[in-house]
Amino acid sequence: MVPAIDVHTHMLSHEWLESIEKFGGPDYAVKRLPGDTGTISFRGAPFFTLLPGMFDWEARIRNMDLARVDVAIVSLTTPSVYWGGEKVSAAAARAINDDFASAQRSHRGRIRWFASLPWQYPKAAVTELRRAVKNGAVGVMVMANIHGEHLTDPQFEPIWAAIDKLELPVLVHPCSPPGADALGLKKYRLTPAIGFPFDTTLAVARMVFDGFLDRHTRLKIIASHGGGALPFLAGRMDMCWDKMPDSRENTPEPPRDVLRRVYADAVVYRQDALEMAVSVFGTDNIMYGSDYPHNGGDPVGCLARVDALRNGVRDKVRGLNAQRLFKI
Repeated sequence: MVPAIDVHTHMLSHEWLESIEKFGGPDYAVKRLPGDTGTISFRGAPFFTLLPGMFDWEARIRNMDLARVDVAIVSLTTPSVYWGGEKVSAAAARAINDDFASAQRSHRGRIRWFASLPWQYPKAAVTELRRAVKNGAVGVMVMANIHGEHLTDPQFEPIWAAIDKLELPVLVHPCSPPGADALGLKKYRLTPAIGFPFDTTLAVARMVFDGFLDRHTRLKIIASHGGGALPFLAGRMDMCWDKMPDSRENTPEPPRDVLRRVYADAVVYRQDALEMAVSVFGTDNIMYGSDYPHNGGDPVGCLARVDALRNGVRDKVRGLNAQRLFKI
């Protein structure tokens, strides 16, 4: 059987959490409970449940074995390191990247990692990017918005240019979307259920219509959670491109073609949703992911849905696509 490579899976550190507690206000607040549990809130809306497995590398390896996952490409998660001033954010990025590099050395052959960067400060972000890659990072993780700023905003161009030059995969991971209050996401935990996938959807849709992927031809964008709502909305995006001149002013290709240059993970919770993602992004562009160890993480279920794909597609999604993309 082709090795299972998990491209969407997270780890934290106590140093990272302490930095949010100390410097994250007023936007971010941490509520601690016994045993490495609790919540993180954004402007009063809880969006993140802390769990012990997020800090325990030995438990991770045991659970990978139980789920029959061979390699995990770990990343930080929301809110990344987007708080405090430049010094605080850059220090948080260095600390978590060093923690991941250490885990890779301790668990050779099982752990690889995405770099976290202080995207609010492009010069510092490029410096940390180069340091992280030298220390073993195989990709970069970025939130779908940087404190409400769009990823295609010109201020981030130096970072994208540096990543493009290095030909690194970039995991676009959601966080609380701009306008969360107006959207009424505080109640019913609608931020993770609805806000997160639409944060990713908007971020990648802007890249599609902006011509971003025409300017950065070596970038490999990975859209989290099966691409959010993009598979379901791809036809509507095509309709707008066909009929509304504003939608096609920056890209000569229809969205259906541009989306074939975007990657996505298999963190969806229905077989038909996974099949739709495969149909829209292509059999070479979907990769297994678990979202472990979040409370919505499902390493066993996500892998079972991947293994239920037809044979040729199954092997690609299980691990061959990730081996090619990350050169592992």
